[in-house]
Amino acid sequence: MDSRPIDPVVRDADHEQRDRAKKAAIAGGVGTLIEYYDFSLYGYLAIIMAPLFFHAESAATSLLSALAVFGTAYLMRPLGGLAFGYIGDKFGRRRALLGTLMCMGIGSVAMGLLPTYEQAGVWAVVLLVTIRLLQGFSAGGEVGGSATLISESAPSHLKATYAAFTPLGSTLGFGLAAASAGAVSLITTDEQMNSWGWRLPFLLALPLMLVCLWARRRVDETYLPDETAVRDRPLLTLFRTHSRAVTQAVGLSLAINGTAYICLTYMSIHLTKTLGYDRTAVYWISCLVLVISALGMLVGGRLGDRFGRVRITAVSLVFISAIAYPAMAAMNLNLLTAAILYLLMMLSTVGIQVGVLTLMPLLFDQNVRFTGVATSYNVGVIIAGGSAPLIAVSLVEWTGDDRAPAYFVIVTAAIGLLSLFSVTRKSAVSDRHSAT
Repeated sequence: MDSRPIDPVVRDADHEQRDRAKKAAIAGGVGTLIEYYDFSLYGYLAIIMAPLFFHAESAATSLLSALAVFGTAYLMRPLGGLAFGYIGDKFGRRRALLGTLMCMGIGSVAMGLLPTYEQAGVWAVVLLVTIRLLQGFSAGGEVGGSATLISESAPSHLKATYAAFTPLGSTLGFGLAAASAGAVSLITTDEQMNSWGWRLPFLLALPLMLVCLWARRRVDETYLPDETAVRDRPLLTLFRTHSRAVTQAVGLSLAINGTAYICLTYMSIHLTKTLGYDRTAVYWISCLVLVISALGMLVGGRLGDRFGRVRITAVSLVFISAIAYPAMAAMNLNLLTAAILYLLMMLSTVGIQVGVLTLMPLLFDQNVRFTGVATSYNVGVIIAGGSAPLIAVSLVEWTGDDRAPAYFVIVTAAIGLLSLFSVTRKSAVSDRHSAT
């Protein structure tokens, strides 16, 4: 065994890099938490907000209208990814990530101050859609930017360990949104919740945004473009030199969003509207499931670095494909069974989220990395993420089968597997660990 002492210079450099990586991971994870708290609140409160903003003949029609507005935010995500990717690749990652936070925070506070249809008529709907578009624009730069910043800060042999903080933050954001909605639902009557209670979780975004801005201002910049990079056009360079990587990354994004968003945004609707379980209980179950799954991201990151990013992603995709249909079939037995199966499905996405968000930044060169990750990720989001709850509800309505959303999970997982197998060994690994 080599007993030579470690060079102090090497040791100090490694310590300094780990400190930078921890700071970036915390700033990226906390920022993503706040972003996805703001972004997902609408999904959790859609059942309450639907009749307040959409007057329709049936509750189902109002809900579908509200979910369609949820989906419109995703139309802006590719544009947000392009805009913030441009800023991140030409002027630095930190500046872009501060911008995403401010846009999202302002949008959420505005959402909490919206007039209802009864108060403002069709203008209430117009304002609602406008704010959701702003939130979608902001979210378009968040995950790609956070994943890029963390990847560039992390040691090569710990890429997945630190990359786990991005899905940790996004999942905790969904959990915090569920907890916020559940807390307000618990302390208010149905009349109060429908009148003013639904506004409170949105207004909480302001102090959360201020805390996160403080954290992100302290992070070290990971990319300072030279004059050549500043003159480049990141999007044109991306498609000219990285078309294969973009195709691979879009397929991986379809998988991560198609599998995760069924759990993140549709499951609470499924348990309350389709299966008839108590709304407040479902909010708290969702919160617990998401918190456990978020903490599981840290374990998933360690496993990814230990066994390989491609391997952990592939195993997770196969597993969720196998359990999706039987799990949804058994959720109507009782609430406890539904909660356990919901947790199992959500945990099965841990390896997918950690693996994909580790792999995607490694597919692109640094000068187009932010643009490449954000653009590819958002194409997958708009197809399989924002549409997930709408497609799921529609599948149940069209087929009369409560288990029909499982087919959506299986199809997107299969696309992810095909894309994963096309990822080359060279592009998928660090200089120390195999991806397979």
